[in-house]
Amino acid sequence: MFENEELRLNIENFSNLGYGIARRDGQVVFVSNACPGDEVDVKIDKVCKNYVYASTQKVITPSPHRTESVCPLQKVCGSCQLGFIDYEYQLELKRQNVEDAMRKIGGLEVEVNQPVPSPQTLHYRHKIQYPVSETKNSKRILAGYYKQKTHEIVNIKYCPVQPSICDDIVEFIRNKAFDFGISGFNEKKHSGDLRHIVLRVSADSGKVLVTLVVNATQSFARLRDFAQSIYDEFDVVSGVCANFNPKKTNVILGEKSECLCGKDYIIERILGKTFKIGANTFFQINPKSAENIFAYVKKHISENFDRPTVLDAYSGVSAFGITVSDAAQMVVCVEENTSSCNLAHEIARENKVKNIEINNMDAGKFFAREERKFDVVILDPPRSGCTQESLDNALKVCTGQIIYVSCNPATLARDLKYLTEKGAKISGSIQPFDMFCHTYHIENVAIIDIV
Repeated sequence: MFENEELRLNIENFSNLGYGIARRDGQVVFVSNACPGDEVDVKIDKVCKNYVYASTQKVITPSPHRTESVCPLQKVCGSCQLGFIDYEYQLELKRQNVEDAMRKIGGLEVEVNQPVPSPQTLHYRHKIQYPVSETKNSKRILAGYYKQKTHEIVNIKYCPVQPSICDDIVEFIRNKAFDFGISGFNEKKHSGDLRHIVLRVSADSGKVLVTLVVNATQSFARLRDFAQSIYDEFDVVSGVCANFNPKKTNVILGEKSECLCGKDYIIERILGKTFKIGANTFFQINPKSAENIFAYVKKHISENFDRPTVLDAYSGVSAFGITVSDAAQMVVCVEENTSSCNLAHEIARENKVKNIEINNMDAGKFFAREERKFDVVILDPPRSGCTQESLDNALKVCTGQIIYVSCNPATLARDLKYLTEKGAKISGSIQPFDMFCHTYHIENVAIIDIV
């Protein structure tokens, strides 16, 4: 096979990154926008040593699970990779991917339940992060998601997986930025003002926090005036913040933010608890699905422990710690981000949660120094998973169960393999939750017995 060659293929399987899988001449072909059961004409995009990438050009015989795309831009936008597959089958494909990761990466034969579906499959995404650039000649602002495997921005005017108010706010920013002398970012030259638009929308109130990520170290008059115009235009905007990120990096948010007008947070409610979410605060993008996960973890703790001591590692704004506090004797939270910890203290006070201790430090360092024992340890790490040192320390301080919440089946399988090799045992089955509809991503909760 060679680049630009055209082939007709039968899609046999599905990859963990959302590609259909076919085989030709002993090689695996990963095909974009293809579903198991499809017969498709494809064009070869890239030839590697042991596999090939291709893109669907025409569907000859559609899979029974192929459906009308959720979005007309689905083929070019890199966001909703599974948007052309019926939702029930999306869930099954994700379940299979988790099962495959457990077996192939972890060497584990463990039951994987059907994913708990998202309460909403459209308008569910309550955190929006659009990269920004501008056209070469007219200097018109472009904002949207990147095309797959590129840094070319798809200028998105309508996105069905986010609240419609986001489209309106982004369109206003596109149209009005030029009036205030706000330029789009040029990634190659590292020039221009506006790098990203970040929106946080409360599923509870509908209020929106707008954050303008700028290529600067401090605010300036044009930016402040622009922020005020956004705030004045939309009643649902609770505030407009600037985040300063002048570094040459792919990291979206810089360390410093400033509220330019209004409030620097929105309010979200989960399981009867109230949470403040700021510009730099990590919080799940799908609050209704997140509530299902919190309820699952809280129910498990309530039914299997009598007022336990709980350690919430990688705690962010202590969302797990605060939501399970009613079922615990004491909750100890650990988070290295200072602004998240400050917000966690405030959230705990406002929810009148008194049986909580919040530690602002790296989880690994906390584990290394900690001498107390905990009945339950909740691990909710980033996509990279836990370090072996953190897993060792979790085993050291836990006397009952580790509840591992993961957004990456591959690193979950790797870490479960390590824990079982150290003598721990997976309890029951793994429970996936669909947090990211129409994408290949899937959240999972695994319960690990300390034996």
